[in-house]
Amino acid sequence: MQASRAIIHLDNFRYNMEAARSKAGKKVCLPVKADAYGHGALSISRIAIEAGAEYLGVATVGEGLELRAGGITAPILLFAQALPEEIPSIVSAGLSPFISDPEFAQMLDSGAEQLNKKGKVHLKIDSGMGRNGCRPEAAADLAGKIVNCRNLILEGTATHLSVSDSENDDDMAYTKEQLCKFNDAISSIRDAGLDPGIVHAANSGGLVFHEDSYFDMIRPGIFCYGYSPSDKLLPAKPVMELRSNVTVIKQVKKGEAISYGRTYITPEDTFIGIIPLGYSDGLSRRLSGDHLVKIGEDRYPIVGRICMDQCMLNLGPGTKVKRGDEVTIFGPGYTDLNDLSAKLNTIPNDLACAISKRVVRVYKD
Repeated sequence: MQASRAIIHLDNFRYNMEAARSKAGKKVCLPVKADAYGHGALSISRIAIEAGAEYLGVATVGEGLELRAGGITAPILLFAQALPEEIPSIVSAGLSPFISDPEFAQMLDSGAEQLNKKGKVHLKIDSGMGRNGCRPEAAADLAGKIVNCRNLILEGTATHLSVSDSENDDDMAYTKEQLCKFNDAISSIRDAGLDPGIVHAANSGGLVFHEDSYFDMIRPGIFCYGYSPSDKLLPAKPVMELRSNVTVIKQVKKGEAISYGRTYITPEDTFIGIIPLGYSDGLSRRLSGDHLVKIGEDRYPIVGRICMDQCMLNLGPGTKVKRGDEVTIFGPGYTDLNDLSAKLNTIPNDLACAISKRVVRVYKD
């Protein structure tokens, strides 16, 4: 068994999925991009479909192809813009890309025609994210161009909310403005005699704070992986736990330097424990000297700089820790990624996605 591993608590994942479905009462598209936020895209996709997800979402064509190669037949939305040379793969794999402009729609139509296939697409509207998507006032025109493509099917229309996870008054107002623009764009498509298909906008923030963002389908990402923008309104249970084992215990004298840069000098004779987990595994180097791990019921500080593949713990002058003892870095029932992200001025998504693939995933029910 490899020492460093990410335990994926599937019971908590299912709980979060059910909480999202029950809250919204709509179709669910689960984002599984970035290896399902570090949780393992193929395994999580299978569980999500069993739990009722109708759609999956990826960011790259390669991610979609990986799911298809793993036997996933559910509809897969391609969120980010692909390159023209990736169009044959998109069509062949039956991925449903977001379309933001007529030129890409035409290229996709031609690619589908060459393969004698029909491609399902979702029109993307930029209501204020400032990223992919057409302007709201151009939505009806783009919808018309898509519908006129002989080999494309307009399956849905979407937007993305940029500050829906914030309760700040200005941010709440901005989200309302985004939804107003999106609603107007949807109305313009319908007024043109066109069907926008499945209308969707709600991410995790939309799920929790903005019921008017639900439309026909929700796309709750980080919520399903265990982190809610408001546990008071809609709690979520953390899904990932990061563990390792003590592989070395050595006694050092007072005044000895530990790790690169000599940033930590032992204040007394003590025992140092080493675990095979470092920043290449996703343990942020910024946590050097600023995090307590759990061994049994006790807490021990990481000392010195976190290395690429290892980090050191001060076990104290009279330690009871033994070689092979299990170490919890974060997870349910202990420090979670909300705590760590607040310390590092980032978000849980960032830290979960950072756990590298060389850390084995262990799925626990």
